[in-house]
Amino acid sequence: MPKNKVFYELFEQVADTVYDMGVQLKKVVSEPDRDKRAPLIKQVEDLEHKNDDHTHRIFTELGRNFITPFDREDIHYLATALDDICDYIYSSAKKINFYNLNPNDSGIQKMADLIEQGCKEIKIAVYGLRDMNNLRQMTEALVKVNSIENQADDVFDMSIELLFDTENDAKEVIKKREIYQVMEVATDKCEDAANVIESIIIKYA
Repeated sequence: MPKNKVFYELFEQVADTVYDMGVQLKKVVSEPDRDKRAPLIKQVEDLEHKNDDHTHRIFTELGRNFITPFDREDIHYLATALDDICDYIYSSAKKINFYNLNPNDSGIQKMADLIEQGCKEIKIAVYGLRDMNNLRQMTEALVKVNSIENQADDVFDMSIELLFDTENDAKEVIKKREIYQVMEVATDKCEDAANVIESIIIKYA
């Protein structure tokens, strides 16, 4: 395996940002006051822009470097998958703000918990890529991401069922359903990133 460290450093920066965004989204949904929530959402936006810069740099380095630590295709897939997680976390925060929705809702709270957990496990797995010395820890993190995605599916289904049973305002139903969907996709994107990391482990470990 060529020891080209630049990609490891960039992916670790991305993984840090992914996790920071997961933590920040949790803060957003924990704040019932819209005015206090606005600066928290702005921080999510800033992190998303920061991640766009990291992702752009990965693609620039990909075009510049002939030797890469693993398949160029896998580098591209992983960068895209991690960027997608950030996009959907930002979209979740943005929609809560746009719809002026009080996020004090069991479905939204549980989804935010799962997103934060998924981002944490993705960070562990990405950091393991540098030397692949701790495959067990990486594999456990990837298994947890898959489990988190399954839990998010269940939370989504239960939240939709509860929403239709208890909410009489059609506008509220539409708003909450859309936010559940975007948050659930964020966990799907964590699983996509985990699948790319798993394929890299299979090829190179």
